[in-house]
Amino acid sequence: MPEGDTVYLAGRRMRAALSGGVLVRGELRHPRLVEHDLTGRTVTGVASVGKHLFTRFDDGRSLHSHLRMDGSWHLYRPGTPWRRPAHEARAVLATAERVAVGFALHDLGLLPTAEESRLVGHLGPDLLGPAWGEDHAAEALRRLTARGGSEIGLVLLEQRVMAGVGNLYKTEVCFLRGVSPWTLTRDVPDPAAVIALSRDLLLRNADRPEQSTTGDLGRNQHWVFERGGQRCRRCGTRIRVGEQGDGVHTRVAYWCPTCQPGPAPPPRRARRR
Repeated sequence: MPEGDTVYLAGRRMRAALSGGVLVRGELRHPRLVEHDLTGRTVTGVASVGKHLFTRFDDGRSLHSHLRMDGSWHLYRPGTPWRRPAHEARAVLATAERVAVGFALHDLGLLPTAEESRLVGHLGPDLLGPAWGEDHAAEALRRLTARGGSEIGLVLLEQRVMAGVGNLYKTEVCFLRGVSPWTLTRDVPDPAAVIALSRDLLLRNADRPEQSTTGDLGRNQHWVFERGGQRCRRCGTRIRVGEQGDGVHTRVAYWCPTCQPGPAPPPRRARRR
């Protein structure tokens, strides 16, 4: 599932491309929305809230989309070939100058703009929200510490605590704060710093597609994420890989057992032949 900065960047680009434009093509190809045609509507804005996108129109409605695991919005000039197959397109919003195509959007819906909170009102403070301030940080801290008996790696992924962190940033935040993802939240030193770091990492990458947590935009962008079995960039210990969570909520976890002391699953045993 995409991180909050990916959705934020998609929203910023769509807002720049479509806002103020009249749709010359407004197709919704999702099974629940095929009877709707947005042609002729003016796009009044595009907003991201956590991992949700709202494209707003002058008739008081919003098109809600959530990228899930494989969804994406692409922008093209009219007549430019699409980079994904046409049968994967679920929405086509075109002005005279730009074309926005939403691919593999399993979660797509139309609703009154005034009722957007029905879909995002349950979320915690948006780490990339333009109005973020001390009150938002305090509310995120209250929600995080209220889950003291849960593992910090899982709590960071809870959008009801704070919106925007995905598996990449969960992994890197735990490394940079020196805690195992399996550490209980009540045992994490300075939880306010965890929230501040989460927001800082998202902000660093909000205006670019590269998601670097090391400061390197080349080959060495991450400390431990997707580096299982490789050497830790700090201490040289081999980075371990495990699973955290249950059922559909299971996520892959990466950590350095030296830099991140604390609880951890037992090493995987090699299968006997």
